[in-house]
Amino acid sequence: MSIKKDKYFINLANTIAKNSAWFTRFNPSVGAVIVKNDDVISFASTSIRGRPHAEINALKFLSKKEKKSSTIYISLEPCAHYGKTPPCVNKIISSNIKKVVYSINDVDLRTSGKSYNILKSNNIHVKKNFYPSLTKKLYKEYFYSRKKNKPYVYGKLAISKDFYLKDKKNFYITNKYSLKTTHILRSRNSCIITTAKTINDDNPKLNCRIVGLKKYSPNVAIIDKNLNINKNSFLIKNAKKNKTFLFYNNYNKQKLRYLRSKKLILVKTPIKNINLDFNFILKKLYKFGHFNVLVEGGKNFTFNLLNNGFFNEFYLFVASKSLKNRGLIKVKNIKSKLTNKFKNIKINQTFLDKDNLIQYY
Repeated sequence: MSIKKDKYFINLANTIAKNSAWFTRFNPSVGAVIVKNDDVISFASTSIRGRPHAEINALKFLSKKEKKSSTIYISLEPCAHYGKTPPCVNKIISSNIKKVVYSINDVDLRTSGKSYNILKSNNIHVKKNFYPSLTKKLYKEYFYSRKKNKPYVYGKLAISKDFYLKDKKNFYITNKYSLKTTHILRSRNSCIITTAKTINDDNPKLNCRIVGLKKYSPNVAIIDKNLNINKNSFLIKNAKKNKTFLFYNNYNKQKLRYLRSKKLILVKTPIKNINLDFNFILKKLYKFGHFNVLVEGGKNFTFNLLNNGFFNEFYLFVASKSLKNRGLIKVKNIKSKLTNKFKNIKINQTFLDKDNLIQYY
């Protein structure tokens, strides 16, 4: 098959992977396309929650005859290691596929660069490195997380036009379109990080309340150095329904016993510069299976993380209205801080009515 056709089908595999991105959790979203006689005979992506993998999904509905001498195009190097499932390369080999084309090597050291040699040694023609720069963008969170052993961190704040975080009269500052976009952001991250102060002040739900996306509500991680969290908060009462982590340092036997009874996962955390060590928290969340997280906290917590370079990207929702004397907690320098920390800025004005969404990356 020509290079032009190979590029066409790899691009198709990448598009399929992109369509399933954010919903495969700890595993990357992969696209697989099986082609025979220049016709697509099967295609698939990684399943929700990460298993089965795309290659297995694409192969399972084909007969032996259909699989034989076909070509499989994959957006990422097929796995070569045993984990919770057998290696995809084994399934490809046993299917008598004659050619494998994938876009880029995996960064997982258990697989990275190994699949090529395994497939070649089984007399399968292998080609790779198609659209590597575009594929790196597709897997930016996954690659970062695997290399750093900690999650890719998104930040989010909503402010009024005159830079206030809170309205004395209304709970929400931004409009319904901004609120829905926030819920989409939540669905795309496997965990939300917040603080006990935010929970005690606002009693948030931190779930996704969009029809069709409710089941993708993220886990929750609570930063609570001194175990000050309100025991009657929504998140504590519902910790049995949604996996909830609480990172603390101060010992309070009675409070810890109560939180354990509510099924919170408690993690004692070291102190760094008077606060809980956030790098320790991120690495723990990675071990718990999270490679992207969304931070939804107040001014002090957000500014501390921003000043210390913890955010990989940041979303700033700016409402169309000014609050004036109704406003509480002003963050006038937020834009300049974000501009100094990030190289790129993208302003979205087309789908939020009169609100703006500024993306920093």
